[in-house]
Amino acid sequence: MIIQLTFEGKHYRANLQHGIDISIPIQEGKKNVNCYYADPVTFQTIEMGNFIGSVEKGGSVNYQKLLITPHGNGTHTECYGHLVATPVSINSCLKNFHFIAQLITLPPTQQSNGDAIITLASFKEKVKSDNLPEAIIIRTLPNTDDKLYRQYSGSNPPYFDPALTAWLAEKKVKHLLIDLPSLDKEVDGGLLAAHKAFWNLSHQPRKEASVTELIYVPNSIIDGLYLLNLQIISLEMDASPSKPILYPIELF
Repeated sequence: MIIQLTFEGKHYRANLQHGIDISIPIQEGKKNVNCYYADPVTFQTIEMGNFIGSVEKGGSVNYQKLLITPHGNGTHTECYGHLVATPVSINSCLKNFHFIAQLITLPPTQQSNGDAIITLASFKEKVKSDNLPEAIIIRTLPNTDDKLYRQYSGSNPPYFDPALTAWLAEKKVKHLLIDLPSLDKEVDGGLLAAHKAFWNLSHQPRKEASVTELIYVPNSIIDGLYLLNLQIISLEMDASPSKPILYPIELF
């Protein structure tokens, strides 16, 4: 199925049968990517009286309960409700699901204190134009497939310079997708400066903006423009497990 779309006055087409899933599959147990000391994902078989929700154990159907921490157990999309006292859900904030997205690969910059940061300078060095699409996807280096199951807790993983997220907000980037556990440093005393800058929380919150964390983009996928389909669960919570899909686009 071929669709046509226009961006910056140029006409593109995409084949909807050639989607690239950049989410990380969630499975039971400890073989999942994990951060912030989240409990492992649990698939719990339901048992009630003579009923057992397992065909393997003699039941008629498989019937299980899923225990998951969206912020810590895999690819998830969050809204500004992550940082405010009044409950706000990603389901109420994310109302559009298709965007032109730019994939960019960046190495973190090592700091004198040992931290690794994705900086505004490195972004501008890679992306020469100020005209950015609605969605930016950042793949960090090194990019190895252990990102699919890495245990990030206590490792002080790379994070984002608030100057970069503030600049992206200024350029009207609404959706930021990253392959790290968080925009902010693992332990920052509750500052969460990069998140706050992206959502513009100190002024007028960008209620429609979202952050997607813990994606994985294989090295075989080249940098450039894509059509992004950002899928979430209809969950009344500040974050939802999500499934971002990229579709290559070409000029015609």
